[in-house]
Amino acid sequence: MTPETLSRYARRASPAQAGSDRRPARFLLGLALLVAAALLWRPAHAQLRVDISGTGATQYPIAIADFSGDDAGRGIAEVIRADLTRTGQFRLVSAVGSNLTVDTPVAYDDWRARGADTLAYGSIARSPDGRYDIRYRLADTVQHGQLDGVAFTGTDRELRRIAHQIADRIYEKITGVKGVFSTHIAYVLKQGSTYELQVADADGQDPKVALRSREPIISPSWSPDGNKLAYVSFESGKPVVYVQTLASSQRVPVANYKGNNSAPSWSPDGSRLALVLTRDGLSQIYVVNADGIGLRRVTRSPMIDTEPVFSPDGGSLYFTSDRSGNPQIYQTGLDGGDPRRVTFNGSYNISPRISPDGRTLLYVSRRDGAFRIASLDLASGKETLLSDGRDDQSPSFAPNGMQVLYAAVQNGRSVLAGVSSDGRVRQTLSVLNGEVREPTWGPFPQ
Repeated sequence: MTPETLSRYARRASPAQAGSDRRPARFLLGLALLVAAALLWRPAHAQLRVDISGTGATQYPIAIADFSGDDAGRGIAEVIRADLTRTGQFRLVSAVGSNLTVDTPVAYDDWRARGADTLAYGSIARSPDGRYDIRYRLADTVQHGQLDGVAFTGTDRELRRIAHQIADRIYEKITGVKGVFSTHIAYVLKQGSTYELQVADADGQDPKVALRSREPIISPSWSPDGNKLAYVSFESGKPVVYVQTLASSQRVPVANYKGNNSAPSWSPDGSRLALVLTRDGLSQIYVVNADGIGLRRVTRSPMIDTEPVFSPDGGSLYFTSDRSGNPQIYQTGLDGGDPRRVTFNGSYNISPRISPDGRTLLYVSRRDGAFRIASLDLASGKETLLSDGRDDQSPSFAPNGMQVLYAAVQNGRSVLAGVSSDGRVRQTLSVLNGEVREPTWGPFPQ
């Protein structure tokens, strides 16, 4: 939470709550609120740059040749190479000068001698209607066979999306895990006094503005189908939770109760939202239908409960609470009852996010005065610190659980950062002009 956001919250909170709540600013993350001054869906100007360090425990040697037949074929291959490189799980073998076509027999032994276990190649041709025909192949140089092959058609503007789809196929064929290169991320970009909620490709390219405001924006949350974002707006003079359809920019209020309405989070089936309300006093967790009806209170505590997220099966919620004296992560069923404390390492753990398989919990942990992204194996209780920054916030799992997106401060600037779920590979997605905050990784395309 930025200082200006905190000051706005302090001015608008009730006197009793403002006077009693002296906890660190980040614990108020679920209560901080935004203003949405306009609804837009158009290309943004700033592009993200990706810097990568580290390698995975296993690296798969692969050659990716330029697609033959059209100058655009080099661009397709470059996107595929960049996608696979960002994971740290692939070692690229040079394919310069290969001149491969989909009709050319593959010299398996030659490519194997170069050090490539697999070879990706293809062709691209422009049709009379101006569309492109793209054919892709993946060869196994060890078994001397074809692992994958498919054809695509698309316009010039769709070539990058097709390249991401090819990278997804390659990743899954080789690793056995579904790729996330065709997914999207959402984040807040601050430029001067303007805040924008942007949606971009998973590699940070092709950003579009979904929401613009002169006030801070926080807490975007993806619907499971990837078609909507929930967020909080202060435009009416009080915090209101909205759900916005990205394609049309249409939105509806789903929580407009007295006091603060904040921290929306979708259920796995998209039918409900968990959120935080102060309508009955201090912040408590509620669940409401996605259309805004059927409000039901979940937690009942004399302390602050905030930042709810659903478990993957939709049967329980993880949330942050200071009911033990310091902020920690708890789990509770949707019918309430006694919450179970989940985090015990350190005295300050907030912002829970659960992995798609329900086995790993992400959160922000304060250690030696620094805020780090931590990962907890729920079965073994083993904790791993994934980041090493001074002010790392807002962790979000990729939909395949293999990578983590978060907000970091580097060289005095807020940037998007990423790390593999085992902590081995790190990347920084730095924007050319502005500060990036509140990242959240969208679901698989449907």
